[in-house]
Amino acid sequence: MKTIELPGGPHAVLALHGLLGNPLEMQFVGKKLQRAGYTVVIPLIPGYGYSSGQSQSYRTTRSEDWYAEVLRIFDELKKTHETVSVTGLCIGAVLGLRLAMDRGDEIAALSLLATTLAYDGWSIPKYSFLLPLAYYTPARYLYSYQERYPYGLKNENLRAWIAREMKVTSSSAAGASKLSAEGIFQAHRLIKQVRRGLEKVRTPALIIHAEEDDVATPKSADLVEQRISSVVKKKIILHDSYHIITLDNEKEKVAAETVDFFYQHTQALAPGLKSA
Repeated sequence: MKTIELPGGPHAVLALHGLLGNPLEMQFVGKKLQRAGYTVVIPLIPGYGYSSGQSQSYRTTRSEDWYAEVLRIFDELKKTHETVSVTGLCIGAVLGLRLAMDRGDEIAALSLLATTLAYDGWSIPKYSFLLPLAYYTPARYLYSYQERYPYGLKNENLRAWIAREMKVTSSSAAGASKLSAEGIFQAHRLIKQVRRGLEKVRTPALIIHAEEDDVATPKSADLVEQRISSVVKKKIILHDSYHIITLDNEKEKVAAETVDFFYQHTQALAPGLKSA
């Protein structure tokens, strides 16, 4: 699995998947955006994303490295496109918020999907409160959290397929079969930084979150809505999905709302674009 590039018009979208996920998580939304006229780039960021077949010695890099790559890709898109909007899933949404803290005036619009500002969902292990003890010892390079039921998905057929994929390979469309403690540690560092700077975000923002998100409760969405300084912000709560809302039962709604929101904030500059 490599970066997915979906060619389109002069208006671009940077789409960011979740921690140790891969571009397939964002492909459905990306293709809907492409059909609406956008050029879409879904990068596989080294040390952040993961795909089947990668070396067993693969290690998560620092969150500063993730952000530096996001910033580099965004700046490249800005050089070649009239506007750039940003969408992200889970920690991808947190990276989108981090980008908006620095480049807010240059981003046409944000679509924040299952934003994770706390790992407080119902499927998170009860012993997770002990992880901070491991973060500051060499254990964080050795411990990994095994992905488990329901794999962030309410759709039973898709969940069964993901479970089979993870048994056969080290990853699936829903990401890696294991999350390293080091990866979660770096995510927490990024989350802490973004929580402190939410007021700096002024970009028009669409916030979509599942009521039953098993990884991050809607408190994360509420916090974003309450703390960002955006004049335009819209929050949608889904009722038939878990965490990976770009693949789950309401993926059509997620994609349509994202297309429409981006259209609203680029249509004056882009007569060729379409709404959902």
